Amino acid sequence: MKGELLIKNVRLLDSRGEHGKADVLVGEGKILGLEGGDAERVLDAEGLVLTPGLCDPHAHLREPGQEVKEELATGLLAALRGGYTDVVSMPNTTPPVDTPEAVMALVEKARNLGYARLYPAAALTQGQEGKLLTEARLLKEAGAIMLTDDGRTNEDAGVLALGLSYAASWGLVVSVHAEDAGLRRGGVMNEGPLSYRLGLPGNPAAAEAARIARDLEIVRYVMSRREGQQPPTLLHVQHLSTRRGLELIRQAKAEGLPVTTEVGPHHLTLTDAALESLDPVYKVAPPLRTQGDAEALVAGLLEGTIDCVGTDHAPHTPAEKEQDLLRAPFGIANIEVAWPLLYTELVLGRGFPLPTLLERFTDGARRVLGLSPVRLEAGAEASLMLFDPHGERAVNPAEFASKAKFSPWAGWELRGWPVMTLVEGRVAWAHERLGVGA
Repeated sequence: MKGELLIKNVRLLDSRGEHGKADVLVGEGKILGLEGGDAERVLDAEGLVLTPGLCDPHAHLREPGQEVKEELATGLLAALRGGYTDVVSMPNTTPPVDTPEAVMALVEKARNLGYARLYPAAALTQGQEGKLLTEARLLKEAGAIMLTDDGRTNEDAGVLALGLSYAASWGLVVSVHAEDAGLRRGGVMNEGPLSYRLGLPGNPAAAEAARIARDLEIVRYVMSRREGQQPPTLLHVQHLSTRRGLELIRQAKAEGLPVTTEVGPHHLTLTDAALESLDPVYKVAPPLRTQGDAEALVAGLLEGTIDCVGTDHAPHTPAEKEQDLLRAPFGIANIEVAWPLLYTELVLGRGFPLPTLLERFTDGARRVLGLSPVRLEAGAEASLMLFDPHGERAVNPAEFASKAKFSPWAGWELRGWPVMTLVEGRVAWAHERLGVGA
């Protein structure tokens, strides 16, 4: 059988480990074989590494209503350039994505674009107001993969408990922005010695820990009332940022609670010391924490308490982000740099096992969402990332496909940059140096 693309001399890597070199034949949306063959196009990938495509469980693509910040076309192209084949979009848009019609519109538009595959998350409550639940079954049928009021905290424990029960009945995960609004108040950075010295309102680690503790107790309550099989994941805690939050989730998992969590690249590689500059490029929610918190999160990612990496890609306009630290919006755009950043900082810089990091970018996220893993074997779906483990390049936000042309890592020299992304066997994006073309 003649394939569409032959990727020769490429190193194979998936979450199970490295599998040596192969000549990967791609066609009909899948991997036809690993021993070469005839193809319409041939790419010599000597020195490059082929992996399953990355999966992001948490990205803000800003559509509908906030297209000045980002839109599906720019966000999903940025995802491809970051090695992502699958992206979950958050529903805190204008208006919020809280109806089946809104979900279907996003799915259809993304399909027509032909970039990374989109899995919309829908709002847990109508208008994300935290009062009336949305229609879980209808949202699931429309294509929603998750329910969340991300961007806001779930203050009403009773509403969250009902939402978890209904979502579980239809096989949907509920993800939460775990911060206690009363403790967070107007904090713009981590509460600690630096915030005191700078005279800036702080967001304490206790805000995250207190809300995680409450939400875990709600999970215990909901599970005590459910009959039958326990769902793989009932509650997903977004963007974990503190050592104490990690400890609470570790304890919950030891109990067997159906809870998962993610960490963002920024919370692994940056600390609140960056706010010494007063630069809003470092302003994010939850805030950058201490070096001790960052070290604990790296350890949690390694041991598996943290299930996956979620970018929390949060683009804004330059005018918004150039305001002072009190007025600038929270958020960091990072979907194009997440993989090379953590490959460089963790794998090359700290000896973090490469297959483990890849698992947290692929199978870990897919498992949270209820998606099947992608394997590098004959017959498997050809949704793949090809990256260069050796070539070094500086982060240049001006070159981002995202509309957000800012980055806290601007100028950082990174390796591991993706050079091609395939979605269901189709070259959805390729660096011009390959001469393959999308």
